[in-house]
Amino acid sequence: MSSLYPWQQAPWQQLQQLRGRLPHAILFHGPEGIGKTAFASHLAQSLLCQSPAEGGHACGQCDPCGWFAQYSHPDFRRVRPEVLEEDGAGEAEEGAEAGEGKKSGKSAKAPSKEIKIDQIRALADFMNVSTHRQGMRIVLLYPAETLNTAAANALLKTLEEPPPDTLFLLVSNNLDRLLPTILSRCRKFALSMPLQEDALAWLQQQGVADADAWLAEQGGAPLAALDAAQGEGRETLDELLRLLARPGVEGALKTAEKLQKAPVAELVAWLQRWLYDVCSLKLSGRIRYYPRYRKELAALAQGVDVAGLLRVLKAVNERRAVADHPLSARLFIEDMLLEYASLFPN
Repeated sequence: MSSLYPWQQAPWQQLQQLRGRLPHAILFHGPEGIGKTAFASHLAQSLLCQSPAEGGHACGQCDPCGWFAQYSHPDFRRVRPEVLEEDGAGEAEEGAEAGEGKKSGKSAKAPSKEIKIDQIRALADFMNVSTHRQGMRIVLLYPAETLNTAAANALLKTLEEPPPDTLFLLVSNNLDRLLPTILSRCRKFALSMPLQEDALAWLQQQGVADADAWLAEQGGAPLAALDAAQGEGRETLDELLRLLARPGVEGALKTAEKLQKAPVAELVAWLQRWLYDVCSLKLSGRIRYYPRYRKELAALAQGVDVAGLLRVLKAVNERRAVADHPLSARLFIEDMLLEYASLFPN
């Protein structure tokens, strides 16, 4: 039985107001790492449940709940990139929306990070068959921004002429990357970042040491913090932070060589947060992501040129758009770190 995270109780109560007049598509959106996919999955199970419990939750005991738990419910389909399919079936894993789902090994052909048109077309057979027990059918699609152009257009056609008794649940971290026409055909439901005290309490319940530091580094997103704390990326992050704290051309080249096999998108995200802290400290005296590096950040902020800082921050933001498929990871990282080092000439 899927369950809600503590910070999702209030949004769940708000969502219950839609139960009597469900639209044909709901788009859940908000920051990465807060449990949007789990929330949408919880809704799907509750709608397919034969005997919903108090508060609109699934009972977890009926046959449909059993099928749902085993990912075999005849009226439920998930649509997600291949890279997430290969990483396991658990929908509750926030990895589906936070960029997790990375393979630990290598194969002859890397699994796609996009939702392809064939996956949307495959829904036709599902939607043309009568539902089980004359109920409703549900499609959970995530992350919606990974739809490639052809898939997005195919989905749009379906949303324009929705089949009867069918509900689409879309999950997105970034509405700006979705077609405006898709947005206009969905009922948008925002899920916000949990309060810091709620997120910290939950992380501590999961046994995470230094929960406050992990949470800060992930911008307040508890599931992303848990994933980082339990993952193997700590050494990679520390290697990068050491270079960022003591920038230089030689260090940039050596660090790029060491980190060339690291997930490039993560490196870009970490640098974005570091630059944000430098900028925030320079302008307002505040640090959001790396409080453990306050001394180093303060030294950098004191001497940096604001115009140059904003220029590099803009460039790094632009790199984020192509970080998933760089032509050469090493050269991409090298160029990024050298550009950063240019802010602090010796």
